Amino acid sequence: MLSVRGLSKAFGAKRVLDGVDLDLASGESLVVIGGSGTGKSVLLRCILGLETPDAGQILWQGAALAGQRAAFMDGFGMLFQNAALFDSLPVWRNVAFRLLDRMPRPRAHEIAIEKLARVGLGPEVADLYPAELSGGMRKRVGLARAIAADPRVIFFDEPTTGLDPIRAATINDLIRGIVDETGATAITITHDMSSVRAIADRVALLDQGRVRWQGGVAQMDQAQDDYLRDFIAGRARPMARGPVSAGM
Repeated sequence: MLSVRGLSKAFGAKRVLDGVDLDLASGESLVVIGGSGTGKSVLLRCILGLETPDAGQILWQGAALAGQRAAFMDGFGMLFQNAALFDSLPVWRNVAFRLLDRMPRPRAHEIAIEKLARVGLGPEVADLYPAELSGGMRKRVGLARAIAADPRVIFFDEPTTGLDPIRAATINDLIRGIVDETGATAITITHDMSSVRAIADRVALLDQGRVRWQGGVAQMDQAQDDYLRDFIAGRARPMARGPVSAGM
């Protein structure tokens, strides 16, 4: 479904991505992990077209994404880190934001109610404003918006940031359930290992701008990469490390 080949991106003298290679199969849930500043968000922004890579290419269904950007953008959904809801719009219009240009208002409202129900929110929430919602409810509204147009590809940016463990587990379960039900292809970036285990089919670890390790989530705990082991366990490491290994 999606391939990244030799992707590089620098900001001034700082090279954030340094030859990233990734493949994402149709219907697969890939979770990208790594410490702060390892390029996770920049990778996502390059795929979405918000940043222009310095080198490399992104392929969608085997062809250059740059040549089919409009079709790609029409078929993707996004859950932003802080939900990124429009404060001036009621919940249902946030959810139906992309739908209102495609269909009559009553149908868009109907779909918004359906998607809110899918994430565990009743119709009474539809006319509230984001400021009236808890953090967990805002995340669920953001998730409802991400799936409102039945996207083929969904991006999740730190989906559990700022949530307590119970609400985070709820969001993780919702994401996994939605991916399974819809067959959507998913990319999640996170540092939350609970999310990794709940959401991922496959995991990629970014370090020093490259993919240091990738493999199935079931293989993660048996991996021999020391940095991956420390990341999983949350162990502190010296700031300076040796060269990135080839990975799996």
